[in-house]
Amino acid sequence: MNRTLITDALTVPAPGADLTVAGWVRTVRISKGGFCFIHLNDGSCFDSIQIVADKDLHNYETEILHLTAGTSIAASGKLVESPAKAQRVELHAAEVSLIGTCDGEQYPIQPKRHSFEFLRTQAHLRPRTNTFGAVARVRNAVSAAIHDFFQSRGFLYVHTPIITASDCEGAGTLFRVTTMDPAEPPRDDAGNVDFAQDFFGRPTYLTVSGQLDVEAYACALGNVYTFGPTFRAENSNTPRHLAEFWMVEPEMAFADLTANADLAEDFLKHVFTAVLDRCGRDMEFFNERIDETIIETLKGIIDSQFARISYTEAVDRLAQADRKWEYTVEWGNDLQTEHERYLTEEVFKVPVIITDYPAAIKPFYMRLSDDGKTVAAMDVLVPKVGEIIGGSQREERLDVLVQRMGQLALNPQDYWWYADLRRYGTVPHAGFGLGLERTVQFATGMANIRDVIPYPRTPRSAEF
Repeated sequence: MNRTLITDALTVPAPGADLTVAGWVRTVRISKGGFCFIHLNDGSCFDSIQIVADKDLHNYETEILHLTAGTSIAASGKLVESPAKAQRVELHAAEVSLIGTCDGEQYPIQPKRHSFEFLRTQAHLRPRTNTFGAVARVRNAVSAAIHDFFQSRGFLYVHTPIITASDCEGAGTLFRVTTMDPAEPPRDDAGNVDFAQDFFGRPTYLTVSGQLDVEAYACALGNVYTFGPTFRAENSNTPRHLAEFWMVEPEMAFADLTANADLAEDFLKHVFTAVLDRCGRDMEFFNERIDETIIETLKGIIDSQFARISYTEAVDRLAQADRKWEYTVEWGNDLQTEHERYLTEEVFKVPVIITDYPAAIKPFYMRLSDDGKTVAAMDVLVPKVGEIIGGSQREERLDVLVQRMGQLALNPQDYWWYADLRRYGTVPHAGFGLGLERTVQFATGMANIRDVIPYPRTPRSAEF
C-alpha cells in the first residue's frame, strides 16, 4: 500500500491531489443525504482527517455504514478544500477498504472521555486516544532532541550495561538478576545462598544508573553520554516514581562543575525548544486540556537566564521565608520539593541551579570540596516540579575517593575498576543525569508519571 501519512495529507498536498490514507476510525457520522463522514487517525499527528464516503461506493451498505470506532481502514480518493473551519482539506473517497473489524460494543476506547486511571488498564490501546498519542509524540521529540543536542556537540553515544554488580547510588534499592531456583537456591557450607553457582557467579542487579560505566569512556574518549533504561526497587506509589524509567547521562572529561551547569542549562533549553517546534499541535492540546500554563512555562525556561546559588545560600533564604515548612529547613538536610519549588517559583522566578551540597547527603563519587564538608554537586530546579537534573563534578583523587567509600561503608574492592580510572591518567570530569519520564511529564503537564511511559512498571504492576 502506497499510503500518505495523515500529517502530510493535512499539510503538504494541494487540493486536487489523489492519495491513499490508512488508519483507525475515531468517529463515523451518517448523513441523511446518502453519505457519511469518517474521522480517521493514523498516529502521525494529533489531528484526524475527514473522509467523505457516499452511497455510490460499492461497499457503502455492506461495510461503510457499519464502521465503528477502532476499525482499521484504507481510503483512496481526492483531496478537496474543506468547508469546515477546523481543517484545510478533506478526502472525498473513491474507495474505502476494510482492513480490520472492531466490535464497537466491546471496544474499550469509545469516542468519549475516559479517566486516566481506566486507561492505565488499557495500556495496549490507550495510544489511540488524543492524550496518549500526543504524549507518545512529545516523548519521541524529547528523545530525538536529546540525541540531537549531544551529537551536535561531538558527544559519543555509549551503551552501558543493564546488568551490573555495583550499586551506583549506594541506596540498595536494586532488582536482583538470577537464574537460581528461588524455592531451592544452592547453599554453601554455612547455609548461605551460594551466588558462585549463579549465572554470573556473583550477585548481580538491574542497573540504577549507567554513570560509573560511562565515566570510564569519558576518561578515554572525552565527551560521552548514555541513554537507556534504569531500575529502582523502591516501594513508592507516588505520581513521580517508576520502577523502570529511562535516563540520559552525559559525562565530560576535563570539565568542572561550572561547565557541567552550563551544559545542563543549554541542554534543557534545547529540549524544550524542540518540543515546541516539533509538537505544536500536541502542545496546544496539553495547554487546553491539561495545564493552561505549560507553553508559557516552557517558553519562560527557554528565554531565561538560570539563577545559580549555593546550597548554603538556599538554606538561608528558606530559613528567612515567612512560611511554615512541612520539612525542617536546616543545614545538612536534603532539600524537599516544597523548598525547591519555593526557590524557583517565588524567590527567583526562573530555573535555579543549586551547588555545593553537604557531603554527608551525597554519594561517594562526588568531588569533596576544600572545606571538607561539601561536595561539587548540583541540582537544576524548574517550576512546578523542583529538581529535574542532578549532577556533580566527580572525585578524581584516588585517596579521597577511597576515603569517601570508607565513610559510606562501601568496599573499595567492589569498585576496583572505578578506582583504576584515578590510578591511570586521572582527569577532572563531570556529568549529570536527567530522567526522561519526568522531563516528558513536565513538558506535557501530565499529573502522573505512569501516563508518560508506554507500559508503567510500579509496585505490584507489570500487567503488559
